[in-house]
Amino acid sequence: MPAKRPPIPLSRERILEAALHIADSQGLRRLTMRRLGDALQVEAMAIYHHLPRGKEALMDALAEHVTTVHVEPGPTWQETARAWCRAERELLREHPGVLALALTKPPKGATLIAIREQVEQLAEGGLDDAADAVRTLRAFVYGSVAVEVQRSGWADPEVDEWVRRDERADADFERGLDALLKGLQT
Repeated sequence: MPAKRPPIPLSRERILEAALHIADSQGLRRLTMRRLGDALQVEAMAIYHHLPRGKEALMDALAEHVTTVHVEPGPTWQETARAWCRAERELLREHPGVLALALTKPPKGATLIAIREQVEQLAEGGLDDAADAVRTLRAFVYGSVAVEVQRSGWADPEVDEWVRRDERADADFERGLDALLKGLQT
């Protein structure tokens, strides 16, 4: 009889990974503490050791996970903004199950730090009113991803296979980003 492997210790990262998997594969409504505990092979109460506020803390952590992006500043503020928008779009598209949280939860913790960093990078790159520009860029990215997810069939129970990559959506995003960056220059 083979030796039994010791269980993998429970951690905040492991909890978030399992929660993201459930939300992305089954939807946010199906993410319960009991279902999460089952996925982690622990009692649901064990999760509260890592997330003392329970489901509210879990939802905050998931929102923070998909809205915290850092990029290295580029040679121009436009290149920095473009890198940030592309990185945020990719992260949101990887986790359509928590897009609703990204759209509705106010920025907290690491997300606020990332937003401040973005504002500083754009201001240091020479953009006037960088804070307004970051709000505008965030709105564009989140709205674009929301439309992409809607069109992909991800939330439609009648769709067997949702479209993760859409070349038309990529082209629309780049065209919109170009127009937005040109508008921010004036």
